[in-house]
Amino acid sequence: MAIAIEVENGLLSLRIERPAKKNALTQEMYIEMTEALQEAEDNQLIRVVLITGCGDSFTSGNDLGDFIAAASSQGGEVRAPLDFLQTLAAFPKPIVVAVNGLAIGIGTSMLLHCDYVLASGAATFQMPFVKLGLVPEGATSLLIPQLMGQRLAFELLVLGESISAERAQQLGLVNQVVEPELLDMVTMELVERLLSLPPEAVQISKQMLKVSQQQAISAVIEAEGVAFKERLFSTEANEALTAFMEKRPPVFR
Repeated sequence: MAIAIEVENGLLSLRIERPAKKNALTQEMYIEMTEALQEAEDNQLIRVVLITGCGDSFTSGNDLGDFIAAASSQGGEVRAPLDFLQTLAAFPKPIVVAVNGLAIGIGTSMLLHCDYVLASGAATFQMPFVKLGLVPEGATSLLIPQLMGQRLAFELLVLGESISAERAQQLGLVNQVVEPELLDMVTMELVERLLSLPPEAVQISKQMLKVSQQQAISAVIEAEGVAFKERLFSTEANEALTAFMEKRPPVFR
């Protein structure tokens, strides 16, 4: 299994373990994480969720080959990433993320739906959707402009610039940046702090912080998903992905 799932002392840990592919996410991996979160929502013993990656990556984003195969199949309905994002966005308990390395595409956009993000000083963040002939996903077109304004949102979502952990912290994507060798220790200290708080008060407070635009976020996730799938089969996306595989600059006309 490419998602290591562990429950211990009130903590659900989801660890992305596909190092040979930089922890790129397949449909099956999305389903595993979604099911684990849905079970945790109803489990009174689970009070905090922690999402991490292994090796030198948090996740390099969607496994595009797997995604294209799913979108090309009979029916062509690609629900797994959308269901994961919807579940993450509506999850009532605290979600902590520790970003140890690459956070590409959904590896960055999913952070917007989590509650506390720690990053190694060696981590990098990028949403290169447009570079691949695609469009933003994960409600980034709504939440990134709200977080940092339209011009910086343009820089991240249209130019698709890669940014450091320190820059991500300045922009509000990350709460805390720590030395790589301290990431696990500092993360667990934060988890213990959350576990020590009264759980009902924590959940009610989280709901109060998010409820005002929960419906809007859900709607945007779906709308972006439709546009993303359409763009996946566009001429521009085909050229961008072909150029990527051939290790050459893409040519757009």
